[in-house]
Amino acid sequence: MTKLSCIHFTRVLFIAFACSAAGASAQQRPPIVDQIAKAHGLDSWGQIEAIRYTFNIDAASLKLKLSRSWVWEPKTDRISYDGPDKTGKGVKITYSHSQPASVTEVVKSEIEPAFTNDSYNLFGHFHLVWDTSATVEDAGKQKLPLEKGSAEKVVMKYPSEGGYTPGDTWIFFVAPDGRIRELDFHRGGKAPPAVYTAVFADYKKVGPLLLSLDHPGKADGQPARVFFTNVAVKLAGSDTWMEAQQLPAG
Repeated sequence: MTKLSCIHFTRVLFIAFACSAAGASAQQRPPIVDQIAKAHGLDSWGQIEAIRYTFNIDAASLKLKLSRSWVWEPKTDRISYDGPDKTGKGVKITYSHSQPASVTEVVKSEIEPAFTNDSYNLFGHFHLVWDTSATVEDAGKQKLPLEKGSAEKVVMKYPSEGGYTPGDTWIFFVAPDGRIRELDFHRGGKAPPAVYTAVFADYKKVGPLLLSLDHPGKADGQPARVFFTNVAVKLAGSDTWMEAQQLPAG
């Protein structure tokens, strides 16, 4: 995975990202991590030339309702943004970590943290593989936080130093087929929400990837929803966007 910058960000994000510590040794992952990766198409990540999506959030209790659009080209670390700045004014900007001159102060203080936040909401479970500084535990089958039934509980916890909010804990509830059923996020810092619990709904095929595009749930006990629109990928060697597709019935 292309490394993402760890930049101090004082503006409250809905769900913040804790980066891997440089040089951290990889923890031995439980076997279920490979099952999750394969179920969601992570083995095909190397085929992805670009991915586009619009991150949407509706959390009235936190006074958060916004949309931000992205195009991410992982192979070149090029990122394009179309959305509001901190004042609400529309911004369009493209930057690349391989071209330091493109990483302006606005990118460092606003755009990059927003990208990291939004991409983590879409690819959070991929970080079970990508983020070697986090510890990952298979806690066995346990009751789902929101829906009826139970699923395998996989706990990913970040260290107490580094990242936006050190000590973040991401708990994924995993179905027998390897798909994520629910997320239970606990923030390590003081910024709201302290807890965000959501269902992983609206699974769609996006090229070789399988992604959940709707995460309705609760932020600190109040209704909240993160969802993604305009999702598509472009594969290496192709100029054609592959739109998200409904899965076959049954």
